[in-house]
Amino acid sequence: MAPAVDAALQLGPGPVSNSVNYVWILVVCFLIFFMQPGFALLESGQVRAKNVGNVLMKNMTDWTLGVLVFFLLGAGVSALVAQLTSGAAFDLTGAFGHMAAPGESGTGWIDWFFGAVFAMTAATIVSGAVAERMDYKAYVFVAAAMTAVIYPVVTGLTWGGGLLALGDTPGYLADAIGAGYLDFAGATVVHMVGGVAGLVGAKMVGPRAGRFDANGNSQPIPGHSMLLAVLGTLFLAFGWYGFNVGTQATVLTEGGVFMGGALGRVVLNTTLGMGAGGVAAMLVSSAWQGKPDPLWAANGLLAGLVAVTGAVPHVTWWGGLLLGGLAGALVLPTYRWVVDSLKIDDVCGVFAVHGSAGAIGTILIPVLAAGSGGVAVLGDPWTFLGVDQLIMQVVGVAVITVWTVLATAVAFKIADVLFGLRVSEEEEEIGLDESEHGVSTYPEFVAGGSREGPTVSADGGVQGGVSDD
Repeated sequence: MAPAVDAALQLGPGPVSNSVNYVWILVVCFLIFFMQPGFALLESGQVRAKNVGNVLMKNMTDWTLGVLVFFLLGAGVSALVAQLTSGAAFDLTGAFGHMAAPGESGTGWIDWFFGAVFAMTAATIVSGAVAERMDYKAYVFVAAAMTAVIYPVVTGLTWGGGLLALGDTPGYLADAIGAGYLDFAGATVVHMVGGVAGLVGAKMVGPRAGRFDANGNSQPIPGHSMLLAVLGTLFLAFGWYGFNVGTQATVLTEGGVFMGGALGRVVLNTTLGMGAGGVAAMLVSSAWQGKPDPLWAANGLLAGLVAVTGAVPHVTWWGGLLLGGLAGALVLPTYRWVVDSLKIDDVCGVFAVHGSAGAIGTILIPVLAAGSGGVAVLGDPWTFLGVDQLIMQVVGVAVITVWTVLATAVAFKIADVLFGLRVSEEEEEIGLDESEHGVSTYPEFVAGGSREGPTVSADGGVQGGVSDD
């Protein structure tokens, strides 16, 4: 027998299972990181060619700046909020313990990294809503605020054991209602926060030039590449298995038993929700526009994933189908409501995909739950978790929404005062690639392969005084 295997067996089943579980957590963290290029492709495809570089820059900023801010501030803020809203003892040193030694088990830094990849996902959703007109410096400030305060407060209220959580130290609201908030992998904690923040940001930044005519009617501004948008969608779907299945962090019990049933239910509901969301969006776009739309099918697929993200271990398989299908069916009508009724230019539809879908899927968990206490076990029948749980889900969504709206509005207002939220009309016309970064993402579309003297525009517009016609 190999010495390493022999040594592992001598440790006993507890340490071995703990080691396996943490290796699993690391692997799924890497999968969740792979969602970052997915967002970059999805958002890049939905903007005009002259703004692709700016989108890419913002997505890279979300990750590079975000992980630093979350390490230095965000993780500690989350822990402090959990302490303050649960009645736990105030412990500033403990809240920022991830900056010290990793703890006796040596896993403290891995725990921090697991939280960080979720935080970066929430932050990067915002860029898709404010694309093509927001000043880069202002966006950097907002991205830092998302990972330092806005998102960490929500995790402190929920997963951290604060206001909405029911655990050893009940949060104040959870204790009063008698039920803890259920959101398994972040349908509201991550996705709704990003979607609502994006909606607020898009409202405050204002619409792109030409998005609405003189009568207030919306005018389409097509993105430059449906191919990139759909590829980005599939990248995200791949990473989502890490997002959902990875949150089932225990793959081996201390006795060495494989948690196949729990993992299987999560992966099943993730897959069914994804498929149902895509098909429902195809059907709705066919009825709405006369033909099935690939981009709306992609958005429906993502909305279905968002809707089941908080529910995957709690609902029956048909519950996953219903949640995914409902979210996919609503994504196009919700987007049209945002644009046509609210007059908000949400470029990538982040509220329809992440905001409303996350809220709907999480509120309906008690209605579609299976098994005792809402934790589904294979073969368990459907059961209603009770009025208390339903009240908590509604209250939790409301609390997270109100906090996100107010905090995001403050962050955007400060950014406006410091930097100004928008680029100038001239810069917007030229494109943010040129005006903000001095680059051309598609140099083959300009004369001589350089930025000087452009002769062809990939946007269908006019550049350098020469039209595509």
